[in-house]
Amino acid sequence: RGDRSGPGEIETGRAARDFRGHREDMAKGGSAEEVSGNGAEVLVSALAACGVDVVFANPGTTEMHVVGALDTARGAGESMRSVLCLHETVCAGAADGYGRMAGKPAATLLHLGVGLGNAVANLHNARRARSPVLNLVGEMSTWIKESDPILNMDIEGLARTVSAFTRTTSEADAIASDVRDAIAVGCLDSTGEGDGNVATLIVPHDLAFEREVRGAVLPLPSSPSGALSPQDEGVRTFLEGCAEALRRPGAKPAIYAAGAATLSRSGNFEKVGKIAAACGAKLYCESLFTRLDRGVGAPHASRLPYFPQDAVRELSKYDVVLIVDAKKPVAMFGYEKGPVDLIPLPEESVWEIDRGFDVDAAIDLLYREVGAERIRPGVNCRGVFVTSERRPPKPTRPDAKLTASAMCSSIARHQPAGCIIVDESLTSGTNYYEASKGCPAFSHLFQTGGAIGIGPPLALGCAVACPHRRVINIQADGSGLYSVQALWSQAKENADVVTIVCANGRYNILNLELEKQKVTSSSHARNLTSLDNPPVGWAKIAEGFGVKASIATTVEEFDASLAEALGRSGPSLIEARLG
Repeated sequence: RGDRSGPGEIETGRAARDFRGHREDMAKGGSAEEVSGNGAEVLVSALAACGVDVVFANPGTTEMHVVGALDTARGAGESMRSVLCLHETVCAGAADGYGRMAGKPAATLLHLGVGLGNAVANLHNARRARSPVLNLVGEMSTWIKESDPILNMDIEGLARTVSAFTRTTSEADAIASDVRDAIAVGCLDSTGEGDGNVATLIVPHDLAFEREVRGAVLPLPSSPSGALSPQDEGVRTFLEGCAEALRRPGAKPAIYAAGAATLSRSGNFEKVGKIAAACGAKLYCESLFTRLDRGVGAPHASRLPYFPQDAVRELSKYDVVLIVDAKKPVAMFGYEKGPVDLIPLPEESVWEIDRGFDVDAAIDLLYREVGAERIRPGVNCRGVFVTSERRPPKPTRPDAKLTASAMCSSIARHQPAGCIIVDESLTSGTNYYEASKGCPAFSHLFQTGGAIGIGPPLALGCAVACPHRRVINIQADGSGLYSVQALWSQAKENADVVTIVCANGRYNILNLELEKQKVTSSSHARNLTSLDNPPVGWAKIAEGFGVKASIATTVEEFDASLAEALGRSGPSLIEARLG
């Protein structure tokens, strides 16, 4: 099972290729597409015209006409896929996973401000991951809102906390253009100035059922209009200066890469790896990365340490740092006497190719400027690239009690080529990153925004985006309980997801934080970090949602359960009871 394409194709998939072609065709055509019907039908037709064909939904009264329009709107019908989610955090996380893997936006359909509120944690993750997500949020009918009905609230104020674009449609004839603007300006960041790629469009109930509505959908932009291009003399001079700094005799350079720089699309990650090799630079990725296309044939980036003191200690080894499509790293929390900035260098020693750039073009120019064309993986790459398959060895004691380390090794030993790893393992998955270094090419997604509860929904979205690739969700038990409803949607959609629950019966990351912050352990600390009284029965929960499940307590049992789960279609769950 899994995508059999090579490393250079692992990112794209049919959805991403079709969407890029769709945008290019719209831009070339130049003319607006006319849409008509009731307000909801115009909305759905506009979605279809913009290439959005998946909706993760938890609708209510104010969205019923949109639900109907998914069948009746022109351009929808068979092309529009709706996925029911039993909680809005599942809608948001699934749309995030879909966006990361498909390279195009999915829509969420949410009920009023309360529905949006339930989705906020995973929309925060999507914003930090810069995933293209379009939220469609129902609103009270315009003529009743001033009466303050019981579910009334400030939806726009809430939406702005996670959205780069927020708008409430003011009249039915503006619905089509509002949909297009939300996708172009919000999801695709056509201005190059957005903070994330989450857009929220709020549609009053009465505008959705208004009849004889018309609208026009203008072409989507093929690229951000304000992006800094190497064709500009100032940008070219900057990149030439960057190349000179990286190649300076005696320099100790490092490269910190994220976003488009860690994807196989356009050969970006390969080029970044070759730039590192050509300059003798150490290659790093974010600790909480959005997505890495890893494995044999790809560069291997070291993860920046999670705790700030460790990260500063690591980066202090270098005297020049190039940041590619990432924000300058700062501490995740303000610890007592802890650092803020993680790169302890003066400003002139830090070069940033951020999202204001045409990142693909900037990487390409830098690649040529440092002479990276001469780098051959396995020949003169200075160990930056993984050039041969090497998986962890089989266990010497298969009857031994299952540990977190043994679990990680088993996953790396069994995962198929082209798979997608959704990693919210937190403390239990510490060893997985290095254990999987020599696996065949795969995509690795992490919990980018820091809000827990993303794993099962993210895995659902990945499976919808890439139905021919196996998804493995390595899931911490505590955070998995935040969005366990995603298992039901996985079963309903027959999604090829294997969920591995790291059942250690505690919020172990909080125990580490207690220790790090020198907080005296107490009965209250144990009470607020333990999940074993009563124990959570993950296998029973999964079976209740229609997902095949098993329990593993030894290495041998886990190996057998994982092999069996990977050998069948549809969702499975393994409750890995860790000792």
